[in-house]
Amino acid sequence: MFTRKQLVRLIVPLIVEQLLAATIGMADTLMVSGCGEAAVSGVSLVDSINLLLISIFAALATGGAIVSAQYLGREDHPNANVAAKQLLLVTTGLSMVIMAVCLIWRTSIIHGLFGAAEPLVLENALIYFLLSALSYPFIAIYNACAALFRAMGNSKISMFASILMNAVNIGGNAIFIFGFNMGAAGAALASLLSRILGAVIMLVFLRNPHNFIRLDNIFKLGFHPAMIKNILQIGVPTGLENGMFNIGKILVQGLIASFGTVAITANAVANGVAALAQIPGSAIGLAMVTVVGQCVGAQEYGQAKKYVLKLGGAAYVLITVTNLLVLLGLSPIIGWYSVSPQTAEIAKQLIVYHGVCSMLIWTPSFALPNGLRAANDVRFTMITSVFSMWVFRIGFSYIIAQWMGWGVLGVWVAMSIDWLFRAIVFVTRFLSGKWQNKRLI
Repeated sequence: MFTRKQLVRLIVPLIVEQLLAATIGMADTLMVSGCGEAAVSGVSLVDSINLLLISIFAALATGGAIVSAQYLGREDHPNANVAAKQLLLVTTGLSMVIMAVCLIWRTSIIHGLFGAAEPLVLENALIYFLLSALSYPFIAIYNACAALFRAMGNSKISMFASILMNAVNIGGNAIFIFGFNMGAAGAALASLLSRILGAVIMLVFLRNPHNFIRLDNIFKLGFHPAMIKNILQIGVPTGLENGMFNIGKILVQGLIASFGTVAITANAVANGVAALAQIPGSAIGLAMVTVVGQCVGAQEYGQAKKYVLKLGGAAYVLITVTNLLVLLGLSPIIGWYSVSPQTAEIAKQLIVYHGVCSMLIWTPSFALPNGLRAANDVRFTMITSVFSMWVFRIGFSYIIAQWMGWGVLGVWVAMSIDWLFRAIVFVTRFLSGKWQNKRLI
């Protein structure tokens, strides 16, 4: 169903888009580092909340994209359009509610999660959280539209939008952080403006009448409970899985906060660099949703299995290349950040450990499950991921990092144990063939 050329045309823009998406958060951390480690730590703490909410929006977007892709696979374009409109309706409504909750209770949320952090860190976190919350509806709209374009096999549009968003974000950071001396508030304001731009661009392109999936009128989305149910059937388990995953990361971030500002900052720097090394794998995972979703819609399970193996192999190769490049250029990369020698040394240690583990077990842990989800095997992936997160990543973080005294490195060791368990379970599930024939539409 897909030629090599079509796969390359889908994946390459996704890699660029994921690179640009990662650099938005990385640019905030990098550019705000000149304002001191308290500012970096404050931004880092809030980003853990932002990642939680973005993952929920992305899960709903994935649900809509899989439903739309399956309709496209059976060449049912009208229902693919209905699914797209219901996806926008659900994601926009949910994001507005989440934004309101975060704005009203932002102080309680920050102090409740990260009360162990130093007062100056909390002050920066509160400022950054306020402006971040305003961007949630725009993040949700962007994610929904980007997922729909991927379902059509068109990833160039979201890549183009990401380029413009990054230009606005980096330019805004330069103006607000350095020009107006706004610190963490400047970083958040630049991100807000870039996300507004991204949402507007994606909505405009989605109205193109030549698209297989198109939005005729953004104010007339209609209400189709059966279609919403199909989207939520995938989106809710995936959202719960992603939500629990990121709630766990927030709890672990609270543990890291108790180790001091040096540990928080080193963890933030290492996370930013590690995210860059995982970009090809993340892009191929997104491509699996489109490819496997369309194969399943056409009832071509043999082809679905072939493409999971083919794309998984490509992910392994690219993840290995990017991690080796990061490890070879580690000292100059760390040098970009204005951090203390002690912080830099801990960050290097974390990145080296992450790079080795990533090359070995990241692909079956995180790319492979996207193929299972696209075939509607969402309940199994949810149960596995939630169990692994709470037992291994969270439980072992407290055992290794706190009780055994390994500090922030212990958190990353627990993370790798979580990855290993996921990899074993997901590979076993895929080889068993039980993920096939789970009908949705």
